[in-house]
Amino acid sequence: MTGATARSARISATRELLLSAAERLFAEHGVVAVSNRQVSEAAGQGNNAAVGYHFGHKADLIRAIVHKHNERIEQMRAEKVEQATGSTDVRDWVSCLVDPFVHHVAGLGVPSWFGRFYAQIGTDPVYREIMTDESLHSPALVGAVDGLNSCLPGLPLEVRLERGDMTRHLVVLVVAERERSLAVGSPTPRATWQQTATGLSDAIAGLWLAPVSR
Repeated sequence: MTGATARSARISATRELLLSAAERLFAEHGVVAVSNRQVSEAAGQGNNAAVGYHFGHKADLIRAIVHKHNERIEQMRAEKVEQATGSTDVRDWVSCLVDPFVHHVAGLGVPSWFGRFYAQIGTDPVYREIMTDESLHSPALVGAVDGLNSCLPGLPLEVRLERGDMTRHLVVLVVAERERSLAVGSPTPRATWQQTATGLSDAIAGLWLAPVSR
């Protein structure tokens, strides 16, 4: 291994340590309450400015965490969208929205923190924009939403947008709560992550098919 290669490997390892520490601290204490200095210390870095050196501002660190996970979620969602192509069943398209996120968090093991981290930034007025921006650059997510909309041609635009927000909140918060319960050993409504995905898809399909009051 050359000197340059060894240095690149050290930098990559340090970045991963910082990302993991930040994800855990943000999930457990909230984004606002955690400083870059605390992240550096939790990652075992002697330099308290390590976050700034490797990522820049806190927003850049948060974006890096989201992007790291979204790469895998995007891959799984693209596979689901391909399988659902041509379907006129609302639930098939709902599964494209639900399953990739649920199964990604399931694959992180116990304890994990991404579900709770994602819930934190989803309600933050500043950092939520990062989540939104990542979503807009997700071809698979856009394809899933388009497929869902094609099954509901008569649904007014304002209702689509409202139910889209409801869907996002349901998925993120249910996953975050299950992740928290597993981490502390509390009972969960469903025995497995697959059952959780099934229950979410059932409920969200019903949400999209619900009547619209005038």
